[in-house]
Amino acid sequence: MIKTEHILEFDKIKETWKTFALTENARTEIEKTKPMMSEREVAARLRETSEAKNMIEKFGQPPLAAMSNIREWMHIAETGGCLTPEQLEEAEKALVAVERMKKYLCQGKNYHIPLAFYEENLYSFEDIREAISQQIRGGQVCDGASRTLKSCRQDIEKEERTMREKADNALRANKSCMADSFSTLRNGHICIPVKSEFKSRIKGNVIDRSATGSTVFIEPTAAARHYDALQLLYIEEENEVRRILYVLTDMLYQQKEVIEQDLCMIEKMDFIFSKAKLSLEYDGTEPVINTERRIVIKDGRHPLMDKNICVPLQFSVGNGVNGIVITGPNTGGKTVALKTVALNCMMAQSGLHVTCRQAEICMNSNFLCDIGDGQNLSENLSTFSAHIANVLDILKKAGRESLVIMDELGSGTDPAEGMGIAVAILEELRNSGALFLVTTHYPEVKQYADRTEGIQNARMTFNRETLKPEYQLVIGEAGESCAFYIAGKMGMPEHMIKNAAMAAYGKDELPEDLRNLTSGNQLKKERTGGIQKQKNILSTAKAKFHPGDSVMILPDKKIGIVCQPENEKGVLRVQLPGKKIYINHKRVKLVVAAEKLYPEDYDFSIIFDTVENRKLRHQLDRGKMIEKEITLE
Repeated sequence: MIKTEHILEFDKIKETWKTFALTENARTEIEKTKPMMSEREVAARLRETSEAKNMIEKFGQPPLAAMSNIREWMHIAETGGCLTPEQLEEAEKALVAVERMKKYLCQGKNYHIPLAFYEENLYSFEDIREAISQQIRGGQVCDGASRTLKSCRQDIEKEERTMREKADNALRANKSCMADSFSTLRNGHICIPVKSEFKSRIKGNVIDRSATGSTVFIEPTAAARHYDALQLLYIEEENEVRRILYVLTDMLYQQKEVIEQDLCMIEKMDFIFSKAKLSLEYDGTEPVINTERRIVIKDGRHPLMDKNICVPLQFSVGNGVNGIVITGPNTGGKTVALKTVALNCMMAQSGLHVTCRQAEICMNSNFLCDIGDGQNLSENLSTFSAHIANVLDILKKAGRESLVIMDELGSGTDPAEGMGIAVAILEELRNSGALFLVTTHYPEVKQYADRTEGIQNARMTFNRETLKPEYQLVIGEAGESCAFYIAGKMGMPEHMIKNAAMAAYGKDELPEDLRNLTSGNQLKKERTGGIQKQKNILSTAKAKFHPGDSVMILPDKKIGIVCQPENEKGVLRVQLPGKKIYINHKRVKLVVAAEKLYPEDYDFSIIFDTVENRKLRHQLDRGKMIEKEITLE
């Protein structure tokens, strides 16, 4: 299953999906998600996704929180420990998040959204939240948390003030003996800096000395008495702080089971709402689930492709047609069409919305795929051997409730034998009763599909004038490879195409449109000057881009404006936000031509030049002499 997820890129969908989850448990649940086998369960999970999406559209994003450390803190309390002020504040924030989520869901109850009734399974702890907020603030236990703590801290403040006064009195009384004019704190003791030669004149304890030894730091005897009193007060303060922390920790622990229920519910809500956020990201819709072995996709697209450039897919299978054989030219989108169908089916069975305008998906017991060269180096298998090994494994598993997709059926070996193997595989799939989609180039396979009940041809459209694929699937028609037509369009002479037709089909007669296309083609050989001529062609070719054109830089899809057209090497200069770059024209795509953006004779220095340079040029145009240098960008 993991291999199939990777082939269909469902693992990439999961990676995007996990970014919308806040709790670790929800992310783990996403990682474990796989297609469900129960129609009732799939329908329930899809309904949850739709309801969550409805709530987000009505009330905005849910106020979910990670609450990642709650269970760890409950374990600390269970083993007799107490939480720190920071941990208690985080626990309070988590309880506040529960209360906010409860209110958020209550809004949905007013609209009779079933998901919103989960609110009844969330419990708020106003007494605990209030106790923590009143006694903990800024990561510290507040002075007002108890009378004892307030009195103790007042006494500490008083003793510290008196101790410093005593030290300052000693400093002023012995000013001539001092190395500095202020007292300092050393190892918790208030000290005065005394010159080393006068240390015997000052009554007190030497606490520290300077690195040079010229200064000693003495705690005056009058201040030392207050230091001892302070240590007792610090102990009293610490005991009272720990007592308060233990009381608050115990308040949380007493509600451990209910808090655990809240946490589980928040994680469940996080998982459900992450599906809704993914649907919003991909502009998904809820599919209809059936058990009649029927798949209908209208305006479908691959979720990982840009929806603004993706050509919508129209697809249907079932109702007496179990297999679709897709043909057409290379790079025509056949593999993308396979993956789009299978991936949307897998997403639907996992409780996710599909990337279609409308979809009807059947339940599938397994997804069986053979896409890619499949070369197995560890087992010393060639591409074809690995392909056949995978196909045989698929045929063993394929049944009436399977969805099978195979790319380039029968490829990788002798064409005649590959064609025979492809037909044999299709016959076996037809007998298994599975729904299957395959791609192929073999004309005999198209003929087999055309005459066999339960199998239908389909093709990917191709524009013969532009020689570009149109990425549209047409079911009911067989496609053409268009190899001869493309070769003729690219300049291959008629006699070469006739030789190719004779080798391929045993006849050299060409269709009239192909004869007309190749009648003037000649194969010109050049023996010298090839490199120089190519350069000349580049230099004399009409420029593709002009200053002011709005262009897209690929593959980053950044938008910029052309500053300088391409040179003889095909390199142009583009203005991006904050910088200008040189880039090969092959990595640049025209978005809007300059003539559609600016009037004729528009001064592009307004865009590309600095204000200072423009002023200097203006002065030059007026005949003024200037001493500054104009820097060309």
